[in-house]
Amino acid sequence: MPIPKGSRLNPGQTRLDVVRRAEPLLYERGLAGIGVAELCATLQISKETLYRHFGSKAGLVSAVLQTRSEKVVSWVDRAAAQGGSDAFDNLAAVFDALKEWHSSEGFRGCAIVNAAAQQRTGPPGDVAERHLDALLGILVSIARRAEVVDSDLLARQWLMLVEGATVVADMRGDLEAASDAKHAALALLRAAACDG
Repeated sequence: MPIPKGSRLNPGQTRLDVVRRAEPLLYERGLAGIGVAELCATLQISKETLYRHFGSKAGLVSAVLQTRSEKVVSWVDRAAAQGGSDAFDNLAAVFDALKEWHSSEGFRGCAIVNAAAQQRTGPPGDVAERHLDALLGILVSIARRAEVVDSDLLARQWLMLVEGATVVADMRGDLEAASDAKHAALALLRAAACDG
């Protein structure tokens, strides 16, 4: 995209703009689905701009995945908070938000996990590991609020339900996956609360 003559360049803003425009493209096409030349042409940036701001396509991918992860983690945290101070309501709100996302136009599963499945080593795998840890942290805080005996174990089980529901919704088009996972997660919480 041409810059008007006499304009001052803002490297930070340029980087943010490229990441913002690359995110939906990489989500739709996948990491291997677009080469550097087509990526630059589609984003209307030069290869020089790509390399100057990100070092490589892998650097751009890393920035896009990290940005996406931060958005998703923040969104899940806000969804959980909508449940107020009750752990059952917090947990239900997370799965209700998932169901809404699964039925949104253009849903293609979790971009971070999809990227890690395509490229396990390097930035995609690293970002996916941090992403899952951040989601787990939210779920651990819900489990601790419920004062169950083994909140870490319970949160790991919930994480498997969150990620599993997302995979099933993506791969099978099952829009009830999040509801089914919610019922299982709440049953696990009820059982753990009775044991406590």
